[in-house]
Order: sequence, then structure tokens, then C-alpha cells
Amino acid sequence: METHDLHAALRTLGELRIGEATTEAEAAASMRMLTSFNRCAIGLVRFSGQTPWERHQDDEFLHVLEGEVELTLLPASGAAPHSTLRAGAVCVVPKGLWHPQHARATTALMFATSEEGDETSDAED
Repeated sequence: METHDLHAALRTLGELRIGEATTEAEAAASMRMLTSFNRCAIGLVRFSGQTPWERHQDDEFLHVLEGEVELTLLPASGAAPHSTLRAGAVCVVPKGLWHPQHARATTALMFATSEEGDETSDAED
């Protein structure tokens, strides 16, 4: 059995301030991978700013631990719905949907996403 103290793990994370010059190496360094579960990587991240558009081969689970994040989903057709997720909220992003996350202030998330890889894009909506 493996246990993880999320509060202790969060204390070790710096904040990634996402901007035009943010590198993938900086983004990766701001994440703490905790474990694997059913072909998913489970980890933590603390950030502010807007993440690149991304999509995953499987559903993605998000749990807002601190702060709040705006999540935009880009469905195959229709308008892109926006949701604001506050501390304590959980959300499942359906597989294959492009989505960015925007945190106006420092936000901490726990995520579970496929270890099979994902796609990212710098495209703006």
C-alpha cells in the first residue's frame, strides 16, 4: 500500500507562472507525479496563467485543491463551454476534447490523466 500526503507534497511545489516564454521543462518541473493508477498518471501542479490547449486519449480527472481555474472545453461542434472550478471541485474532461485551463491567481490541482500521452497546441480560441 502506498499513501501520499497531499498537503506535504503541495508545500514542496513552486508556482509555475505560465507566459509566452514558459518552456516545457519549466512546466514539467512544476509538477509532482505521485503514482500510477489504471494506466493513469496521478500528480499535482501549482500554477497561474493559461495552459496550452491539450487533449488526451482517455478521460482526464481534475480536482482543484487551492484557488480556482476556468476550464474551457472545445466540443466537435457548437460553442465552447466555460466552467469555473473552485477549491474542492472535481471535473472529468472527456477524452479527445481540446481544453485549456486558466488560473488568474495561484491554483493547485490534482490530476489523473492517461500515461499514453497527450497532444498540445499553442492555438488560441
